[in-house]
Amino acid sequence: MVFEEKRIMNGEPEDEEEEEEEEEDMVDPLESLRQKCEETEHCIHTRERLEMCETRVGSRSQTEEDCTEELFDFLHARDHCVSHKLFHSVK
Repeated sequence: MVFEEKRIMNGEPEDEEEEEEEEEDMVDPLESLRQKCEETEHCIHTRERLEMCETRVGSRSQTEEDCTEELFDFLHARDHCVSHKLFHSVK
């Protein structure tokens, strides 16, 4: 009975709800920076090259071509942009 009183006084059930709300509100700064960097001119250009390659490869039935180079170019451009901005937002 004493334990139940302490539990009610400490408000443990409410704390669990607050923790869940805080977790939902948290946003990964890496993801938000990646989205912003994807909108830069250089990333847009590399994404267009990747999409053109995907369209070209998808339109052919038998091809050995893949879009690995274009994908790596896009990811490199995006991550290069992110690397300059990410650690300024980390506490």
